[in-house]
Amino acid sequence: MITLNINGQAVEVDVDPETPLLWVLRDTIGLTGTKFGCGMALCGACTVHLDGEPVRACVTPVSALGEARVTTIEGLSKDRSHPVQKAWIEIDVPQCGYCQSGQIMSAAALLAKTPRPSDAQIDEAMAGNLCRCGTYQRIRTAIHRAAALQAESPSG
Repeated sequence: MITLNINGQAVEVDVDPETPLLWVLRDTIGLTGTKFGCGMALCGACTVHLDGEPVRACVTPVSALGEARVTTIEGLSKDRSHPVQKAWIEIDVPQCGYCQSGQIMSAAALLAKTPRPSDAQIDEAMAGNLCRCGTYQRIRTAIHRAAALQAESPSG
């Protein structure tokens, strides 16, 4: 048995230690918000946070996690109240939506470190997240909006 810290909860899983985190999240635990895109850490659809840092769950074996805190899209907020989620809804970012949980997780990690990012900082942070529908302009607009919402909030 391996004990993982997923969205603030200790979760015991009986899997091979080399199983990618993506499949433990989706198939073992049932958290399907994290998507499979390419399986090679190239598209960003599987992005989750590991102690606040964005990582690709498709290539991260559970043996590498140790006691690190894993946050998935489901753990970002229980009611879509995170500034990035609010901005995504307000700006109507998704087209097909498949890549969006990875996009949101990368954007949230960016804003946690850089509360007022420039366009260049956004482009750099989001470069590993591909959107087949090409919603990159809306993504950038939403990140700027999320930064503003975060600044307006009492805890921001």
